[in-house]
Amino acid sequence: MKHVLLFCAFIITIASSAQNSVNALFKDGTITGKVIDATLKEPMPYVTIVVKNKSGETITGTITDDDGNFKISSIPEGDIIVNIQFIGFKTITKNITINKNNYRVNLGDIYLEEEAAALDEVTVVAEVSTIQQKVDRKVITIGKDLTTAGATASDIMTNLPSVNVDQQTGNISLRGNENVRVMVDGKLSNVPVAQLLRQIPSTSIKKIELITNPSAKYNPEGMSGIINIILHKNTKLGFNGNVNLGLTKEIYAKFNSSIDMNYRNGKFNFYGNYGNNIGKYDNFGEINRLDDNSKQNLDFYNNNKSHLFKVGVDYYLNDNNTVSFFTNQNYFNGNGVGNTLLTDADATTRQQIFGDETDNISGQYNLAYKHKFKKENETLDVEIDYNDFSQDQIADFNYINFSFPDDYMDFVDTKRDQTTINVDYVNPLSDKAKLEVGGEVRLFNSNIDYESTGVTFNDNGIIIPTPSTNFDYNRNIYSLYATYGKTLEKWSYQIGARFEQVNVDAEPLRTFSDNTTEFLPFENDYFQVYPSAFLTYTASDKNSYQLSYSRRVDRPGLRQVNPIREWSTPRISSYGNPELKPQFTNSIELNYTRNLANGSLTGGVFYRIIEDQISRLVNIDRTNVPEANSILSYGNFDNTSAYGIELSGNYRPTKWWNLNGSFDLYSQTQTGITEFIDSNDLPNATVNDIVTVNSEVENVVWNFRVFNNFKATKKLNLSLFAMYRGKEEGVQFKRDPMYFVNTGLRYSFLEDNRATFSFNYNDIFNTMQFAFKNDTPYPANGEFNWESNTWNIALSYRFGGGKYRALKRKQRDNDVKSGGGGFM
Repeated sequence: MKHVLLFCAFIITIASSAQNSVNALFKDGTITGKVIDATLKEPMPYVTIVVKNKSGETITGTITDDDGNFKISSIPEGDIIVNIQFIGFKTITKNITINKNNYRVNLGDIYLEEEAAALDEVTVVAEVSTIQQKVDRKVITIGKDLTTAGATASDIMTNLPSVNVDQQTGNISLRGNENVRVMVDGKLSNVPVAQLLRQIPSTSIKKIELITNPSAKYNPEGMSGIINIILHKNTKLGFNGNVNLGLTKEIYAKFNSSIDMNYRNGKFNFYGNYGNNIGKYDNFGEINRLDDNSKQNLDFYNNNKSHLFKVGVDYYLNDNNTVSFFTNQNYFNGNGVGNTLLTDADATTRQQIFGDETDNISGQYNLAYKHKFKKENETLDVEIDYNDFSQDQIADFNYINFSFPDDYMDFVDTKRDQTTINVDYVNPLSDKAKLEVGGEVRLFNSNIDYESTGVTFNDNGIIIPTPSTNFDYNRNIYSLYATYGKTLEKWSYQIGARFEQVNVDAEPLRTFSDNTTEFLPFENDYFQVYPSAFLTYTASDKNSYQLSYSRRVDRPGLRQVNPIREWSTPRISSYGNPELKPQFTNSIELNYTRNLANGSLTGGVFYRIIEDQISRLVNIDRTNVPEANSILSYGNFDNTSAYGIELSGNYRPTKWWNLNGSFDLYSQTQTGITEFIDSNDLPNATVNDIVTVNSEVENVVWNFRVFNNFKATKKLNLSLFAMYRGKEEGVQFKRDPMYFVNTGLRYSFLEDNRATFSFNYNDIFNTMQFAFKNDTPYPANGEFNWESNTWNIALSYRFGGGKYRALKRKQRDNDVKSGGGGFM
């Protein structure tokens, strides 16, 4: 018995030692499991498994294989959190403890359920639009009510608070100022803004951000801020897409269509879209001169065709690294005809017939890399973006009853490119503090070559052949920024600054018929610091307040600095100003947000100080004073100030009625130099009769708009939109009020409401027109009209939606023992 007891003790000691060795071997834990689609009961590949510690920091992770299985090793002892997540599905969280009694954990089969709102992100659009005030921007989520309001992004913009679209030129303004940057998915484009907005279908827009006081992280360009258009992006597996067709007509028919396609499987996401806008446009108007009783009747006709392509791919190397590439290609062809009839006081008529043919091609190439560090929300983004643009323009002029040759032609060749390299690093220092730093290099070059067979006047009023002009313009910008933000219970703040060095080199070279040249180069190198600060107080879930400050810059656009004649009528010609300097703006805002039971309300006030304001000006053409001709250009006015208030909100009075409304009022003091001719005998006036004066005007403008959506049935929605834009007074021009009313309907049909038919009727009372009057340099009044009283029909259809097509194909291939075909 004694020997037996000794033997048992020996065995127990050996077993205990072996167990300790096993425990030492498996001191780091291992987790295994299998992820299955709860609906299809099929394994899910490429599902992300993230392991975090108790403080929320990521320890490790992996993705499931083709059969839905996963295994994660080397997990340290302690309490951990396991997240099983996949785009479009509800995230599952499991709390596990790794210790000596639980080193190997098998989670078994894990069933993921669809999260409908996220899964159908590309096609399931909110019924009604919402407005949300965030830290540094106002976010308008575009619902089905607003997509009914128009076929393109330009139509949608008309319905947004504080945004106005010039229906004749397509220019966009924010808070009454056209110095605004327009981006798509956070990126600038070389495509002219008016052309771009008419190219994007309204159904492709997910939301629009109005960033009126951007932080130092953003480029400081745009006095009134940034408008960022965010497009829908498909996140569904398999092949999916959407087709849109539209027709708009008053005088002429305009067609637009688009197709969006997406294929995602595993580590790759491929997407592409094509959109076009083809149509004829009619614009007409008149300008009446009160000093000599002359009148200009203008009629313009355009036939434009535009095609926009985009293809891209996202490659998910692993959970922490993603590489993306896309390219945009835009092709535009425009043919225009203009007819200007000038009638003098004695009923003598002179006529200009103008023809224009424009072709341009633009391309954008974007490569981006994103890295996620182990610490949650710590990221590094590197982006390289290249844009190129080329345009050929041929214009011909025919004059009847003028004192110079009755016809000539202009040839303008434009080429420009921009390269941008951007690096952003985000480091969440703690749960309540975040640091962001980054840098950017932007290299911009433009070359415009102008030739003409026409004539012009020299400084002595003598007719000479028009000189040719070559304008080379370079602007390089080097910048660094840093922002720091922190949350303290109900308070939060963010401070930052952007440092920029800008080098501008403009070289206009004119060559005359005798081969003599005129070279007037202009340089402007400057260093600027752009600080920003935000302070937010969240009093409760229903009330929040924010105070913000930023300094911004408006660098002259290419059109504003181009010395080559842009267009011309018998009485006025438009030129840029190569010596135009940037204007700087200091802006402060106070915003309030109130969440209501059936909606929300946001309100704000702002104040701006503008240095060296850039504005349109009209000067007297000194080469031909007796003809009383004018030069339309740009100039730096004196410092000005502006202030205003804004109110916007959405409210649902009943289950079937939803309305969005906004009101904004702004006041701006403008000062500038104006000219007029001090002579009672205009035909004999000379340069000595030109008088220059300093002018100041206090301008108050208010705008109101309201959008109503009525849900008649589950499938039928009706809409009614009204807008009023108050009169506006500038240093030289006074614009009359503008107002219009639009109405429309939308009907959904087919399975899962895959198809949508919409009809809208714009400016139903035909009240829209641009009417103005001015006193300098010559007293005049006039108005311009366009095709605003239009009707539009559109049809949208979404297709695809299948899940795991690649996976099913693999299963089919396993079941088939033999096969063949031309592509095997």
